[in-house]
Amino acid sequence: MKVSEILKVKGDILYTVTPETLMAEAVNTMAEKDIGSLVVMEFGELVGMLTFREVIKTLHQNKGEIGASTVRKHMDDHPITITPDTEVNEVRRLMLERHARYVPVVSARTLHGVISFYDVAKAVFEAQSFENKMLKAYIRDWPAESDE
Repeated sequence: MKVSEILKVKGDILYTVTPETLMAEAVNTMAEKDIGSLVVMEFGELVGMLTFREVIKTLHQNKGEIGASTVRKHMDDHPITITPDTEVNEVRRLMLERHARYVPVVSARTLHGVISFYDVAKAVFEAQSFENKMLKAYIRDWPAESDE
């Protein structure tokens, strides 16, 4: 299964901010939209990711306050990226290896979406459920052996 298949099911809603967006505004967007990440775009290109991990680090650094700084100061400015043709097993490996819960999907400098650890887990679960149903149906309809 490829990332493009997950994106088709997931839909194309994508939330972005600029590096100059205030952290407080970014956190409000994440809370209002019930999302765990924002893609940071500048001049039409991906320049970083802001996830709840960076938000928690910011709160810790500021002793519980979000502060008045911008996203640029706190974002992950070197996020791993994948392409729509990346296989899901490779995405799982990368996410586990890099402890990444959100990965932008990019090809030819075009952002196609973000795949979350949840999206991957759901896709794998649904694929395995389908395989299990097919195997059970096959076993149920197993032809009787003839005594030739």
